[in-house]
Formats: sequence, C-alpha cells, structure tokens
Amino acid sequence: MSCDSFVLSAIRGLTPYQTGKPIDALQREFGLTRISKLASNENPLGCSFEVVTACQAILEGMARYPDGAGFALKSAISQHFKLDAAGLVLGNGSNDVLELIGRTFAGAGDEVIFSQYGFAVYSITAQAIGATAVQVPAKDYGHDLMAMAAAVTPKTKLIYIANPNNPTGTCFGQTEWDAFMSVVPSTVMVVLDEAYTEYVTRPDYADGLRELAKYPNLIVTRTFSKAYGLAGFRLGFAAATAEVASYINRVRQPFNVNSLALVAGVAALADQDFVKEAVAVNKKEMALWQQALSMLNLSWIPSQGNFLCVDMQRPALPIYEALLREGVIVRPVGAYGLPNHLRISIGTDEENMHGIEALTRVLQSL
Repeated sequence: MSCDSFVLSAIRGLTPYQTGKPIDALQREFGLTRISKLASNENPLGCSFEVVTACQAILEGMARYPDGAGFALKSAISQHFKLDAAGLVLGNGSNDVLELIGRTFAGAGDEVIFSQYGFAVYSITAQAIGATAVQVPAKDYGHDLMAMAAAVTPKTKLIYIANPNNPTGTCFGQTEWDAFMSVVPSTVMVVLDEAYTEYVTRPDYADGLRELAKYPNLIVTRTFSKAYGLAGFRLGFAAATAEVASYINRVRQPFNVNSLALVAGVAALADQDFVKEAVAVNKKEMALWQQALSMLNLSWIPSQGNFLCVDMQRPALPIYEALLREGVIVRPVGAYGLPNHLRISIGTDEENMHGIEALTRVLQSL
C-alpha cells in the first residue's frame, strides 16, 4: 500500500536538496585515484589544528549528551562578535537555523519571499511549512532588493536574503541595504544569510551583525562551514533580539548541536589567523581561476564568495559529467535556472591546476 495519501501535500511536492557528489562515490564509480572536489564551497585548507586538538581532548566524554544550551560556544560568539548571548540560536549548520526560523514565523496561508537564484533551502523551507513561496526576479544575477520590498503583502511573514548569494556570488552594499530596510514593514522578519561574509572584499559591505541594533525584525545567520573549515561538524548560528531568539529556541531540538561541534566552534573562533590564511588563499587562487577562464574565453559572475559561477556558453551538464571522468567534481546549477553555468569552488593550488587542466581538455574534446 502506498503511503502517498497520508503525506502532507506540501511534502509530496518537495524536491530534496541535491548535495555535491562525494569523493568516495566518484572513486567507486570510475576507479580514480586523483580527485579534486571543487563542488561544495568547502575550505580547501581543512580546519585549524586548534580545532583538532580541542576535539581530541573530549573524545572520552562522548557518552554524555552535549550542553543543550551551548553556553561556552554562545559565550565565545558573544565575545568575538560583540553580541548579546541571549539573542543567539545555535544550529546543526546554518541550514538548520534557516529552517527553524521558517517554522517559527510562517505557516499555511503566509508568504515567504526570496530571490531568483537564491539558496535552494529558502524555497524548500517555505514549501515544507505550507507557506506560499514568492520568488522575485533577480537583477544581474543578484538580489533586486527594492523589487523584493515591493513584493511584500499583508500575508508576507519572512524575507530570506543571502549576502553574498549562493550560487551566484553576487553581493550588495550598504546603500542598497539601507534603502531596502527603510521600506520593509517592521512586521516582516528579514533573514540575512551571511554564510560567505568572511570572504567579502567590497568596502561598502553591509555587515548584518552591525545592523541588529537598528532593526528588531532582523535575523542574521552565520556558518562555520566555509572560512572556518567546519563543514563536517555542521555548525551555524543565528543572531537576533533576545525575544526573537527565545521563540526560535522553542522549536529547536534540545541537542541539535553535538559536543564535538560545540568545542570545535570555540576553538575555531579563537584561531583567527587560520581564517585570515583561508581568505588570503581564496583571493590568490580565485585570481588563478579567473585568468584561466579568460584564456578559455569563458565568463563568470563576479563573486564575493569562495566560488565562481561560470557561464559555459552551452548546456553545462555534459561538461560536468566529462569533468567527473577527469576526477574533478564541480557543481551544476541547472536546478537554480542556470543550465549553462557550473559553480566552481576555489580549492588549493594543486586542486585548481587539476581543475583548469581538466576543463581545458574537456572543452577541447566537446
């Protein structure tokens, strides 16, 4: 007997989030020994050695539940970013927090706004909670903030914004942000997803954490998965007013962040030299990719993240599949409405050279 009739209609229509292809899956499929994964915007340097040392020290205590309140990590975040610890919500990656926010503030009959080419989790969350997903057309592959503000109706409860955006890498500045927030009703919660904030170089960047004091309806999410190199630990957080955080924490699972992640987060925050090194490597290696892409007569969307969204000037899926056979994993973004683009994460120098050489061969052979 099919269980289809028992499943909520909103869930039946969901398409699961597609993750990047794992390295071991490609090894099994093609028997390759040299593989460069440039698909999931991970930190190619790994994580700080301080993280490894801190996690090793607590392994004997893993039979105990983690601290459900995350006191030590919240204290470290509060001190590092000059935030009120009462306004923090910890999550199993920032994805977890983004979904918790959706469940807290929206439901059936409500509207959730996000941008075309915005992170897939926004639309998935809206659909899963039974809300109406409102996608606003992008402008130059990025957020058209004033169009998003104009899309607000009495039914709007949430607006999801990524700055920089994934998968395009676009980024808006302070002037655009100020104009947007000046017209958004205070009854609408604005979620500013800053997963790639550490990589931003534009001088007029609108740092969401500095904006929290101005706007009680603002929630800022951050992750440890990118510049901090903790993707495998799954750790992120939201910052908001204490009142907003208290409501989100009511729907959060009691132990949604594991003990290793809690310890890793504290150690990672303490090693800012590692973060600076990761950002410097990203800047240097992105320039290498840009030079190579120019020589291949390919264009890309200007990026403030740790990846480039590259226009292949033809359907990109065959190029993606050919790169897999070369041992290079990148990310097709056809599901985002970009069938001619591939998102290429910035790796180490060795990984990037492998990727560039493989892409050159593939383009010559097609």
